Amino acid sequence: MLEASVIKVLGNFRLEAEFATGAGRVTALFGPSGAGKSSLAGCLAGLIDPDAGRISLDGTELFNSQTGIRLAPERRRIGYVFQDARLFPHITVRGNLDYGRRRIRDAERRVDFDHVVGLLDLAPLLARRPGTLSGGERQRVAFGRAVLMSPRLLIMDEPLASLDAARKAEILPFIERLRDELAIPIIYVSHAIEEILRLADDVVVLAQGSVVRAGPAVETLNATTIVHGAEGDPASVLEAVIDAATQSDGLTALSVGTAHLYVPAVAGGIGEKVRLRIRARDVALALSKPRDISVLNILGGRILEIASGGDGHVDVRLDVGGGLWARITRRSARELDLQPGQDVFALIKSVAIDRGAGGGA
Repeated sequence: MLEASVIKVLGNFRLEAEFATGAGRVTALFGPSGAGKSSLAGCLAGLIDPDAGRISLDGTELFNSQTGIRLAPERRRIGYVFQDARLFPHITVRGNLDYGRRRIRDAERRVDFDHVVGLLDLAPLLARRPGTLSGGERQRVAFGRAVLMSPRLLIMDEPLASLDAARKAEILPFIERLRDELAIPIIYVSHAIEEILRLADDVVVLAQGSVVRAGPAVETLNATTIVHGAEGDPASVLEAVIDAATQSDGLTALSVGTAHLYVPAVAGGIGEKVRLRIRARDVALALSKPRDISVLNILGGRILEIASGGDGHVDVRLDVGGGLWARITRRSARELDLQPGQDVFALIKSVAIDRGAGGGA
């Protein structure tokens, strides 16, 4: 259990954040750039001294401004992965990995070298130097170096931010392996909703230096406007279960409550949970179930509320086995005579759904 309540003033920026981790394996610090995520992570690791507050990990105080406790970073047993790998360029990958192991006593080593090398597929890289590696390979080595310190907590600070989309897709499964196979809790810092959807059990949402909400991932993301789209329209996060493996047409069948959805291929086995992010502008409404239509996902639901928006639209929140927002024009709402409590059908194109798969739900 990690508990933190810190105040830190950095120039014109004030960080005043309080949170406690839940029982999940991954707690995400999530929010826009400049929200204070990395500053908070630095305080947890001892890289930044708070001006006031208290930080404790599994009952051990790491920092307490009232009692004067301040454990040095190397005594906190917290592994840290930065946005850039920060490997030692003059030694091999094996040497970089051994650096982490050599910094702890034999009695404290809880992570096996060969196991980590296998998890991160590092065996072909051991004799190479960092300058010969791709960006994704360097980050995998950085992950390995951090976990081979057998930390009580691993902090990943925007570890994919410097990678392109292809490299991110390549690296995410390795983070999932670390999450699933090593008993090391992770603080994952990111402003990328797709990473949070895929990895996090719990989410701490920051904005302008403050914690605005914290709790289980789906519930927390649905309750904050930070998950909204770039155009400001709401977006919904639904938790689904894989009903059938990827079919010959490249679709995977999912269930959300009693409803069924088809989405582009999702990696995972039957019964595995996934998360879906659906933008309100990608949801249409109908009073009766349409026929002879290309849209595969037609979900029956009930209107919970209708919120007036700008630019001639309204936002309609539905219960479809989970909360779902739809953004439609005021004219459509008027012509359909939509009212709270009314039963309607939500139409969602399969290609419009963002997936966060791989056991992160």
